[in-house]
Amino acid sequence: MYDRNKEINEAIRAGERALSSLREAEKQLNSAGNWGLLDIFGGNTISGFMKHMKINNASQCIDNARRDLETFRDELGDIHELENLNVDVSGFLTFADFFLDGFVADLFVQSKISKGKQQVREAERRVEEILRTLRAQVS
Repeated sequence: MYDRNKEINEAIRAGERALSSLREAEKQLNSAGNWGLLDIFGGNTISGFMKHMKINNASQCIDNARRDLETFRDELGDIHELENLNVDVSGFLTFADFFLDGFVADLFVQSKISKGKQQVREAERRVEEILRTLRAQVS
């Protein structure tokens, strides 16, 4: 038997996990960006190493966020009465790939980090919007 409130609550929990993962990814990207700026403006071997370490951390966080967003999308699909509550993860699925492309120049890497932060913030905004709508639907 279909239990609307149960399905909404499951979607809310999945959305909260996705939002938490996105926030951690954003934190790691911010840190990578800071180390990247230091690397551009007179960094050394240590700053370069730290930048790459933070990029690797961010990549792992993005993988976690992608999985959590997929789960959230699936949970939203279980709610029959609500329309227009979907999470498009197709663009986000390829997001982590740029970390694996190799680093041609520090500026290029920095621009990719910045683009990644924009994508994460947009995903956060959309998840928060959907969570507000879901919370308003729980009776």
